[in-house]
Amino acid sequence: MKRRVFLAAALPVALAACGAQKVWDSDEELRAARFVSDEPPSITLFTVIGIPRGEGGHSALMINGSQRVIYDPAGSWEHPRIPERNDVLYGITDNFKHFYIDYHARKTYWVAEDTVLVSREVADAAIRAVESQGASPKSYCAVNTGKALRRVPGFESAPTGFSPLKLRDWFLTLPGVQSKRHMDGDPANNHDVLIRQKNGQIVGYNM
Repeated sequence: MKRRVFLAAALPVALAACGAQKVWDSDEELRAARFVSDEPPSITLFTVIGIPRGEGGHSALMINGSQRVIYDPAGSWEHPRIPERNDVLYGITDNFKHFYIDYHARKTYWVAEDTVLVSREVADAAIRAVESQGASPKSYCAVNTGKALRRVPGFESAPTGFSPLKLRDWFLTLPGVQSKRHMDGDPANNHDVLIRQKNGQIVGYNM
């Protein structure tokens, strides 16, 4: 499958920072990867938070509806068995969910997992919303996460600024939020995951 296409190193840094990375894997790859969870329909906000200052590093959504996907706007996580269409990652099994969290949880960051249970109709509306959002420019993770949520019934008041923390603060005001905190080295996040990285690239995995 096609992976992210990076701008040539010779281009100015400012241009690279403004360009959205467009990825469009095939229908066949999406069908082959499709995963349906037996968990209740839900919308989860992932927020990557710095240690020790507490700054917001990244926002993403995991949506469990007719299938489970992760919307990772301007994100860097990828896997050879996970197809993508413009920041929407398909085939998110439990192991790949743990893999995604473990990628972001490190000595300098922890991951907040905040979940709201919704109807299947609302979850599928959220999937359609992130699919229609398009590829995100760098640094637009919170902006585009908020924009996508605003098109989902019950989430219309989501903020659309650049702060992952402000987006999380708003999300935590929603009724019935269930929260988890993931730290570096959490064994639950490393289940069945063996990964080595070299220069930021995945060079080995067991999934």
